[in-house]
Amino acid sequence: MDAIHNINLSSLLDTLVSLSTAFVLGGLIGFERQYRQRTAGLRTNVLVCVGAAIFVDNANRLCGHEGAVRVISYVVSGVGFLGAGAIMRGEGNVQGINTAATLWGAAAVGACAGADLIPEAVIASLFVLAANTLLRPIVNRINRQPLNIESVEVTNTIYIIADRSYQKEALALLENALEEVDYPIRELKIQFVGINEVEIEVTLIATSVNASTLDTILERIAEKPMISQAFWSPSTTE
Repeated sequence: MDAIHNINLSSLLDTLVSLSTAFVLGGLIGFERQYRQRTAGLRTNVLVCVGAAIFVDNANRLCGHEGAVRVISYVVSGVGFLGAGAIMRGEGNVQGINTAATLWGAAAVGACAGADLIPEAVIASLFVLAANTLLRPIVNRINRQPLNIESVEVTNTIYIIADRSYQKEALALLENALEEVDYPIRELKIQFVGINEVEIEVTLIATSVNASTLDTILERIAEKPMISQAFWSPSTTE
């Protein structure tokens, strides 16, 4: 019977407006992601936006503004885990960071809608869309510019994941391979991952390296039974 007594038409209308706003705005954000065929597309962004709105709306109804504020803090941390699932790392590349950030933005839009801040939700969604559309040509233009070699240092890092019991053999294998092509090591880190594996992280001295040569070296190392993964990643620092 409590469910019947809790029915409040005014509150239901307020919830309908909040969720409808979250659905539409999340759909706009998700449409842009779906159009570009990203990992998290239309449905994912709508669900994140609407889900955040539901939680905040319920907290706002049951506990007032203080409850809504507490729930928003949980939404922020919870979506962080969801965004981490959208980030993929493989073959030396990290992908999905922008998608994860977009999910975070969609959750913020939903939280605004759930807190009855409809104009703020609309403005927030416009800024998220602008970041993914209007800034894209600028990013592409910057990426096409040649690097200033005098101010930019290229660092190449190699990652080897091997069976823990063969740590010394894997390290020796990598060191010998790098010595053959005269790629000196600047920094070496070793850490345990999982139960039976170890990650060997080798940073090379900032000199010119041949990508195909490194690929060939790591392909040869990856063929060894003791090695589960072998890849490298370039990065730049000012």
